[in-house]
Amino acid sequence: MSREKNNIAPTLEDVARLSGVSTATVSRVLNAPAKVKEATRRKVQEAVAALGYTPNFGARALASNRTDTIGAVIPTMENAIFAQGLQALQEELAEAGVTLLVATSGYDAAREAEQIRTLVGRGVDGLALIGEARAPEVYDFLQARGVPFALAWHWRKDCPWPCVGFDNRAAAAAMAERALILGHRRIAMLGGVTRWNDRAAARIEGVRQAVAAAGGAVAVAEAEYTLEAATEAARGLIRSHPDATVILCGNDVLAAGAVRAAREEGLSVPRDLSIAGFDDIELARLIDPPLTTVRLPHRRMGQAIARLLLGLREDPDGGESVVFAPEIIERSSMGPPRA
Repeated sequence: MSREKNNIAPTLEDVARLSGVSTATVSRVLNAPAKVKEATRRKVQEAVAALGYTPNFGARALASNRTDTIGAVIPTMENAIFAQGLQALQEELAEAGVTLLVATSGYDAAREAEQIRTLVGRGVDGLALIGEARAPEVYDFLQARGVPFALAWHWRKDCPWPCVGFDNRAAAAAMAERALILGHRRIAMLGGVTRWNDRAAARIEGVRQAVAAAGGAVAVAEAEYTLEAATEAARGLIRSHPDATVILCGNDVLAAGAVRAAREEGLSVPRDLSIAGFDDIELARLIDPPLTTVRLPHRRMGQAIARLLLGLREDPDGGESVVFAPEIIERSSMGPPRA
């Protein structure tokens, strides 16, 4: 009588028998498919599908002391930069037979800490976390549990933890310096909410430092990363600082809100007011006028995070940080100030 009729789950040996390969080869296809020839991989995958075979991940985890899962806690899935990076992270992990588990914190430090504990409780082999700003107790917890982790979308020279990203302060300073070269001296900054967001804080600080070095000062406002909040905050900046000739924004959503606010106030961009963004998501190319912005290698960062975490899984002391260089993309939303 067949296994199906007896309600007996198919085994690894059944898959090997049907596909005409060894159980070791089946295991490699399931755990590290990139290491197996395509023809062999296809035969095994067809046998898995025909038999309805499901690996016993619980038994595997007990045997290897691994779950073949990596966790990621991100602030939100509504921001396109995290979506692009997560896609690349997931694809790179899948090539190694590792599953990605994702949680979102809503920029709430307490919620993030709870999600980190939950993922560690589920036995993840490593964690990707966004930025560095969190309570010391969280880092103490991760070190006590021996869970490898890497910080993403963030890099600083003296960071004590492995990180993959870029210098947010330097990237924002470079955009401010570009505005200064164009002749802007009355500069405003619309940044993200800085509480528990070191990336937003670093971008504001970068603009302040660059403008201060030129002998100026910056009018700063913060807003949540929504078009409505950005429009309201930008409107406040325009009304309270009508002499500002440029608004530098902490991301492209904030910049889109600033463009809308400028139009609602009867200003033409960039003739009356220049606006620049940060991230170079698709929105930056679609709005009118297209945004001058800072381009980030989102997919390359996601891939690098995956490789770093996979390496830390093998050697917890062997991970090296990876730094990327952002690029200023000049479009038509920023020009010289009116004479």
